[in-house]
Amino acid sequence: MTTLFDLTLEAPAAPAVAGPRPPLVVVGLDLSLTCTGVAGVGWTDRIRTKLRGDERLAYLETEIVSFIRSADLVVMEGPSYGHSGPRFHEDLAGLRVLVRRYCHRHGLPYAVVPPSSLKQYTAGRGNATKGEVRSAVADRYGVHTEGAGRYDMADAYGALAAAADWLGQPLAEAPERNRKALDGCQWPDREAVIAR
Repeated sequence: MTTLFDLTLEAPAAPAVAGPRPPLVVVGLDLSLTCTGVAGVGWTDRIRTKLRGDERLAYLETEIVSFIRSADLVVMEGPSYGHSGPRFHEDLAGLRVLVRRYCHRHGLPYAVVPPSSLKQYTAGRGNATKGEVRSAVADRYGVHTEGAGRYDMADAYGALAAAADWLGQPLAEAPERNRKALDGCQWPDREAVIAR
């Protein structure tokens, strides 16, 4: 009769050798109360709503989180104080804080790219038009943004591209004058991002 003590247990098989680490997941955002642009490598999307007030902020927060929850880095275009009219500044600032607080609570590094830095990095000039940024995204990265939200999605892709370059994983070669815009951005600790 065989007892438990007579059984020879085999050691578990050694785990397979891990391959190279997959690229970091970076999500770009162009935050807006009516049409937020979202971008990842090779894709763009938008979040649109006609809601108002707290319902709008709650909806946008939920939708944005669905895109960023698995990211290694979130990069958002910074505020443009000359747009949206004064009555919307409070809600737009609130949306930025909601996204930043979500990132902070979940240990998710985030970066902020000022609008002029995003335009310089993407289109070569800090005062480039929305159309020029959109064209530059299409020309350099092959990402064509169409329809409602096309400029928001292009801005989100420009922020993503700047962050990828900052991480040393550029999506395409950018001229040195464009890359100088990276110095004007608010970046997290690079090692904290890479270690995720």
